[in-house]
Amino acid sequence: MDHAFAFAGAHLRAMACGALHWPDQRLLVVSDLHFGKSARLARRGGALLPPYETRETLLRLDQALEVTGAQRVICLGDSFDDLQAEAELEETDRLWLIRLMAGRDWIWIAGNHDPGPGHIGGSHRSDMRLAGLTFRHMAETPGGEVSGHFHPKARLAGQSRPCFLIDGDARLILPAFGAYTGGLWCGATALDAVMGPGALAVLTGPRALPLPYAAACQSSPRSSSLAR
Repeated sequence: MDHAFAFAGAHLRAMACGALHWPDQRLLVVSDLHFGKSARLARRGGALLPPYETRETLLRLDQALEVTGAQRVICLGDSFDDLQAEAELEETDRLWLIRLMAGRDWIWIAGNHDPGPGHIGGSHRSDMRLAGLTFRHMAETPGGEVSGHFHPKARLAGQSRPCFLIDGDARLILPAFGAYTGGLWCGATALDAVMGPGALAVLTGPRALPLPYAAACQSSPRSSSLAR
């Protein structure tokens, strides 16, 4: 159900759930969890959403860890919807997250929503280098770079599906893993700027579905804004 591919010498799997698995490193990578988004919107007078997105995201993360048996986790930034969101986690959600972290090497990469170090444990870094790959929140320097931030998505059979974007050995952009996250359509100016013409989109959903990036662009509405 996943899509296996080679990237800058690493053998990776784009999981249908939106996580990246590196079996040789026993590593799971997720991006843009946006824990606490509904609370942040309510606090700032925005749309009132049912406050269940953190629990749904934790459930999917729990399942991905169970399936892969990963002993190391990298969260590629925007793990919390803002710096206050970590402090406002419901106790049941906090304990669930702490249980998932227990016994694992857990790395939080800083994002634009959560630029400061948290207090929930794990390691907090601006970026990370591992076995030839560089992990950071936003695409900067091509060459074995794994990032998030853009929440890429494409349309298939009339439905919006988050997707991975893979540009040879240069860049790999992960979809947003969190519930209630918006996205940037393939073909948006910001994505075209960092993806080459031969890039691949891997759509998530019931199974991981690889498509040429150009085909994903043609099937998606043109929009330059990132719904957050």
